[in-house]
Amino acid sequence: MNVLIVGGGGREHALAWAITRSPGIGEIFVAPGNGGTDAIAKNVAIAPNDIDGLIQLARDNNVSLTIVGPEAPLVAGIVDRFDKAGLRCFGPGREAARLEGSKVFAKEFMARHGIPTADFAVFDDPDAAKEHVSKGQGPLVIKADGLAQGKGVIVALTRGQALSAVDQIMVQKKFGDGGGRVVIE
Repeated sequence: MNVLIVGGGGREHALAWAITRSPGIGEIFVAPGNGGTDAIAKNVAIAPNDIDGLIQLARDNNVSLTIVGPEAPLVAGIVDRFDKAGLRCFGPGREAARLEGSKVFAKEFMARHGIPTADFAVFDDPDAAKEHVSKGQGPLVIKADGLAQGKGVIVALTRGQALSAVDQIMVQKKFGDGGGRVVIE
């Protein structure tokens, strides 16, 4: 059985390493992979967001299972696209991946379904977010709404730290486009 692992970080290296120990495994491809995966699998220069290229790789190499590491291709619907192409792909579909891809969606989903979660407010304007922070009590948690490569959360123990966090996320765009909206808990 040939396996494709999508991604290029430590998580993908750990997946490749574990899969090498499974009986019945043929070739392991990692796209794009890294120096560690290169030692135990075949790295392929295809970006995780090149879904068409990944589907073609899977078809051309008789891949039986694709495992997706990074959140961005999951949010982009890679599992749905592989399924439509008749290929097995492990991970949540586009709709389920929204829980990871948008903190606002996740918080609203939890509130709508009675799932316990911290009180929160959502802002797309930095001045409104700062006004909310000025009225609140710490500690506060400020989260970039979108994907931020696992780094879009700042725990602020003081009001000053919270105001700085809003600036970093929404004004300075420390986490890229993922900080266009914030959740403040």
